Amino acid sequence: MADAKQAYYLTSEAILKYFLGVSDHIDTLIMCKSSEVTISTTDFNLYEALGSIEVRDNFNINKLIKFLEAVHIEPAPKKVLTHERVEELRKLASEV
Repeated sequence: MADAKQAYYLTSEAILKYFLGVSDHIDTLIMCKSSEVTISTTDFNLYEALGSIEVRDNFNINKLIKFLEAVHIEPAPKKVLTHERVEELRKLASEV
């Protein structure tokens, strides 16, 4: 019997950390994704992370492309991303 795959769920904060390049662990998890690992998130988490990126972050579109290749994205209920939530996510993402 084969071993179960190791599963990771990425929150909005974790996704933002990946896009900002502040987490080597998350970066390695996505960039070097093993067939023994499943990574998932919701479209709402991705929406929050992308909506929290600022011009000064020098966002690398290739990281988004790799993210879309490696991560299973499930639908989730949406709500409007507020400035307060962006500030909260950016603060959490800056905590390494």
